[in-house]
Amino acid sequence: MNQEDLAFTPALEQAQLIHDRQLSPLELVEVYLERIQRLNPLLGSYFTVIADLAMADAKAKTKMLADHSQELPPFFGVPISIKDLNSVAGVPCTLGNPTLINNILDYDDGVVTRIKQAGFIILGKTATSELGSFPYTEPAGFPPARNPWNLEYTPGGSSGGAAASVAAGLCPIAQGSDGGGSIRGPAACCGLVGIKPSRGRVSQAPAGDRISGLAVNGPLGRNVADAAALLDVMSGYITGDPYWLPDPETSFLSNTKEQPGNLRIAYSTSIPPLGDADATCQQAVLDTVKLLTELGHTVEEKCPDFSGLVQPFQTVWQSGIGAAGLPVEVLQPLNRWLLSRIGSAGEYLQAVLQMQIVCRQIVAFFDNIDVLVLPVYLHSPIKVGEWAHLSPEDTFQNIIHWVAPCPAANATGQPAIALPVGFDSNGLPTSVQLMGKPAAEATLIRLAAQLSAAKPGIDQRPEFVH
Repeated sequence: MNQEDLAFTPALEQAQLIHDRQLSPLELVEVYLERIQRLNPLLGSYFTVIADLAMADAKAKTKMLADHSQELPPFFGVPISIKDLNSVAGVPCTLGNPTLINNILDYDDGVVTRIKQAGFIILGKTATSELGSFPYTEPAGFPPARNPWNLEYTPGGSSGGAAASVAAGLCPIAQGSDGGGSIRGPAACCGLVGIKPSRGRVSQAPAGDRISGLAVNGPLGRNVADAAALLDVMSGYITGDPYWLPDPETSFLSNTKEQPGNLRIAYSTSIPPLGDADATCQQAVLDTVKLLTELGHTVEEKCPDFSGLVQPFQTVWQSGIGAAGLPVEVLQPLNRWLLSRIGSAGEYLQAVLQMQIVCRQIVAFFDNIDVLVLPVYLHSPIKVGEWAHLSPEDTFQNIIHWVAPCPAANATGQPAIALPVGFDSNGLPTSVQLMGKPAAEATLIRLAAQLSAAKPGIDQRPEFVH
């Protein structure tokens, strides 16, 4: 196997090669570090590359392979990237703001601890929009992250660097986070599988929750099995979590090998009151609906009423900018403008209450529906810098419209998956979103695996990476 083929080998297959002693962690890490050194200056997917730490870890794990009696963790020796909103001990955590370039923390986030315990080797910290606020990844003071399928376009945000790194073969799998579409959007832009887990599935330890449960950590992978297996690694309660779910009866990975049964599926190509998806995104949904019907599912066109969610969600979501605690003068103009709009604690709590009332109505829609199929975004990816000339207010309105299909799952805490289904006329991936009942990741994973087996959406590599 040549180095490029190895770089694009799924993470689970890499793990098996290492377990079988056909590949060493050191060989694998060297492949990715060479690709990062060569391609990241053009791609902007990593803020920080920890080559020395990764090599030391890889050498230690390679030596451990000589002990055949030792039981290895599931992803022993497989590289991974961590989004730069999460803490890795001894590594800068910038939150997408250059004033924090020397912000080196002395602890691992709980999700990072779980990733290390699974045997992963961390290659570095991936690019994010400032404070994770935007669905594109162009923070001031850093090179913009670019889409490997077409470098003129964004890989999405805020987990844009994570998605770009996997799509370009700069790591096999990535950790991201999603507070309003920040896993699903980049996954869609870059042709990956991205899972936004249920609230309480993945711990936010050692801190807590700043924005009423909207945000959650989750996986990005090249296929459903890799994403499901990483979700298994990331999941689980840590003492003191404000939200938690019981562990699933079976692993998420095992669900990729199970049939979903005949499901009741709803779909929509519009998000009232924010409008219709563009023709490309609509067609992705309609093609998926046709395939679902052929697979024997019961499908009908209908959608919950999201109209009462827009304003309270905005109020709760933008409070996270204030909670970050950065001085206003170091923020980008859009975050400054959003910070200026944050109201009183009473207004925040009123918005939380209103959001929860609307969420009850949305969740009730799923009493008679197993899965809702939606676009991921309402239109195809924008170009890098496309909105840079706009005022903060106009930019924010564009953002609200573009990401409209995503925030509902964050507000309700339901699981959702972005699944690649093809390409558009610009050579960019197209995707659909599957939204499930509360805590029903297993159903979504089974359905996503069934759809992927019936019609693989992405079976080539970006020309950029050759």
